[in-house]
Amino acid sequence: MSDPYLVPGLVRGLAALKSFSPQRPEQSLADIARALGVTRSAAFRTVHTLVSEGYLLQVPGQTRYRLGPQVLHLSYGYHASRELLEVAQMPLEALRDELDWSTHLGVLDRRHVLYLIRSPATDGLSSLVHVGSRLPASQTAMGRLLLAQKSEQELRRLMADRPKAELDAVLRSRARDAASDTVMHEGQFESGLCSVAAPVRDMSGAVIAAISATKTAERIAPEVRQAVRASAHAISRGLGAA
Repeated sequence: MSDPYLVPGLVRGLAALKSFSPQRPEQSLADIARALGVTRSAAFRTVHTLVSEGYLLQVPGQTRYRLGPQVLHLSYGYHASRELLEVAQMPLEALRDELDWSTHLGVLDRRHVLYLIRSPATDGLSSLVHVGSRLPASQTAMGRLLLAQKSEQELRRLMADRPKAELDAVLRSRARDAASDTVMHEGQFESGLCSVAAPVRDMSGAVIAAISATKTAERIAPEVRQAVRASAHAISRGLGAA
């Protein structure tokens, strides 16, 4: 543990979880302590914490443990994010080819929109953002659409440390954007660019991401909005949405 930024307790907890395997689906406290290279008393606090948080379960009637349901929640989140990218990639490329607008997929990361996919248009200038870019959500089409899914109370908590004028602007945008199935935006980061965004839903109907098309244009034609909407529906259907 030469790295001063590592958290020893977290490292030990993760090592305890990794000590379980198909060959060792259940372990005693002594087994876990042995795998960690620590005493039983040192391992007890780690195991107790993992049990209390649902990452380990005690086998009924025994002093043995197995992995708990919270581990499945973590793996579900990982697989769900991979599935989103795999399902969205081809429809976004097809949308880019149809319109010759740059296309993107993003998710909300607190007050920012995080770009996960980018398919650039042929002019190479229709979007200068890259995969991994984080832009203020209130200043992008995708971000505004995703913020519009939040309740007023959630937005107030999210913007608690921001100036009141900024919060008021977000609430005004939410009132308009929540009533539409697309959000149009004239870019503030890239002058002259127009964007239109539509929601991506999972099998429960919840909005989990947004897609957008971006281009230097004087206006957004109705057929562009329709194409973006149709692409979002196709991705949502691929994720199991009705």
